Amino acid sequence: MAALLAVVGLLPWLSGKDPALGLLRARSAEQEPTPEALSAIRADLGLDAGPWGLLGGWVSGLLRGDLGASWVSGTDVLPSIVAGLGVSLTLMGAALGVALVVGSLLAAPTLVRGRPTAGAVAAVLTSLPEFLLSLVLLIVAGVWLGLLPTSGWAGPAHLVLPALALGVPAGALLGRLVAVAFPAVLEEPWAELWRGAGTSRARTTRAALRRALPPLVPQFGLVVVGLTGGAVAVETVFAVPGIGRTALGAAKAQDLPLLQGCVLALLLLGLLVGGAASLLRRRLLGPALREAGLSLPPPRRPRQTRMSAVAPLLLAAVLAGVIGWGLLRDPYAVDVASRLAGPSTAHPLGADALGRDVLARLGHGAAATVGTAAAVTALSCLIALVLGFLPRTTAGLADIANALPPVIVGLLVAAVTGPGAGAAALAVTLVSWPPLAAHAAALAQEVRASRFLQAQRALGAGPLWIATRHVLPSVAGPVARHAVLRLPGVALALASLGFLGLGAQPPSPEWGLLLDESADYVERAPVAALAPAVALALLAALAVSLSNSASPVARSRKARPVAAPTD
Repeated sequence: MAALLAVVGLLPWLSGKDPALGLLRARSAEQEPTPEALSAIRADLGLDAGPWGLLGGWVSGLLRGDLGASWVSGTDVLPSIVAGLGVSLTLMGAALGVALVVGSLLAAPTLVRGRPTAGAVAAVLTSLPEFLLSLVLLIVAGVWLGLLPTSGWAGPAHLVLPALALGVPAGALLGRLVAVAFPAVLEEPWAELWRGAGTSRARTTRAALRRALPPLVPQFGLVVVGLTGGAVAVETVFAVPGIGRTALGAAKAQDLPLLQGCVLALLLLGLLVGGAASLLRRRLLGPALREAGLSLPPPRRPRQTRMSAVAPLLLAAVLAGVIGWGLLRDPYAVDVASRLAGPSTAHPLGADALGRDVLARLGHGAAATVGTAAAVTALSCLIALVLGFLPRTTAGLADIANALPPVIVGLLVAAVTGPGAGAAALAVTLVSWPPLAAHAAALAQEVRASRFLQAQRALGAGPLWIATRHVLPSVAGPVARHAVLRLPGVALALASLGFLGLGAQPPSPEWGLLLDESADYVERAPVAALAPAVALALLAALAVSLSNSASPVARSRKARPVAAPTD
């Protein structure tokens, strides 16, 4: 936390920009940046003391409970932080309610039948860009139907649309995680023992759900924090004065005291939620975790059907066909007469506001979006597998990394390196590994607490042998499949940074930029706006189908689990 706050405090100097000039433009864009005006700002804010002097003064004030005053407005920072955090927490509570309802509906078929579902619906909902969903809800429910307010924060009615935009994708992710974990639990020895003893199906289902939840509790905590600090785009669309939108405005205006206060609040929130999730997980596992009483499910292969084998090929063929068709066209050619034109023979997916072919830009932007997302996902998975074996060392680091929304990290990286595709990829990599690391750590802890490994230790097996021959094979498969499921989310994070101007820059055809450029014209040219969103949905469905069709990494044949009920 200290290192991150120091980076935020040194942000203007790390970027090589004069903070006085940025503040002058934030206070009055029309005032000339004369040497006298800049000198007055430096004297007023004490910038002559240098970056370390300012940082030391901020830390000493923090120890007294004083977060300082805004460099732009001159008001105290603490009330602004409290107000923004209160708004974001309220919005988070409403969005979490929506997420639980959506997740329960999507997981219900699996809980009832005990078999995994295809998960295509959950994949499509998870891949919905929150900012695009916000725009669609705003136009349909707010403008066309006039049912709900479209901006501001004045009452419960203003909660509905932002909560839906945040809660639907988050609920789809939670429902999908439960649907994937639940069937494997039903194959554990204790579940077979209960069924053989005549235990009711409802009671077995409740116990299996409780057994499946501990590895997922850290994911729930990460989603909660993401709903609070990661809603910058949604808060921007609906003009909600939350903590994320406040931090974004402070970063753009180089209002360091306000930005430092926002980042500190988000970090503390992430640590509190992470600690609470850890306690809840231990409570769910009970004494079995301490006494090495957990049993492991037998090696399991997903049920293969003709559709599960064909679906990835069909989806890949559709994506490859669209991308290949677009690659044959010029993404930068301007046809003024076709501005915002609908689909036609000349422009199969229509044209954008400048008359450029949407199909061509979609095809040429695939490499920048999908390729970068795949590289970021692979690197995040590798980092997670390494750090997952060091849960006590990396737990706090993961909580801090998760507490920072990609937008805030993107702002910090872009301030130092400048906005671009590389900066966006680095920012997303820095914050995308905690969910995978939390999953790996939870699985590794449960495998290490199994009775079988206790017997291996008694027979003289060393830690390295156990880690490489038993723990890693049991963890790598589920985490790799989880990483594949996260691929659309990574692509979406990259698109979000592009949407906010922190990723690839115009005239690049990156999918986030396509969404950003078409956002203002979504009502007049909906196909141009929906094309990259549909492409992201197809990518999500492809990721899920690949995850379902891939066989998990089997455990060692020597790993014969011992039957042990966990209730």
